[in-house]
Amino acid sequence: MTIYYEDIEVGETDSFGSYEVTAEELLEFAEQYDPQPFHTDPEAAAESQFGGLIASGWHTCSMTMRLLVDGQFNDSAAMGAKAIEELRFPQPVRPGDTLSVQTEILEKSVDSDARGTVRARTETRNQDGTLVLSMISHVMYARR
Repeated sequence: MTIYYEDIEVGETDSFGSYEVTAEELLEFAEQYDPQPFHTDPEAAAESQFGGLIASGWHTCSMTMRLLVDGQFNDSAAMGAKAIEELRFPQPVRPGDTLSVQTEILEKSVDSDARGTVRARTETRNQDGTLVLSMISHVMYARR
């Protein structure tokens, strides 16, 4: 069943996903997109303020997006996001972490007869429940 704008309720929450972070993926992403030493060099990372390799925040965003697509957007009439606000990385993601996502619908607004926007809070947590990403997104959904 496809979820449309009208099917989404303000205050609704959902939790889903399980994404295992590997050192190989972390290094591959960092080498291509964010080649800072604490993302790409285990020895330099060990000497950094982080005490070891950590994922790029942009990689954390990408892993979160994967969880959102698999957990919500694939079964919906989502049409992409038009804004992200309050993007934060309160704690780093490390190799061996397992991530999951929680969402809360904050607001809805009608854009046109064909589309509405849903404002939602997304929180990504590791296996210990530690918050590693928080953001508020504005996602467009088709209307019935």
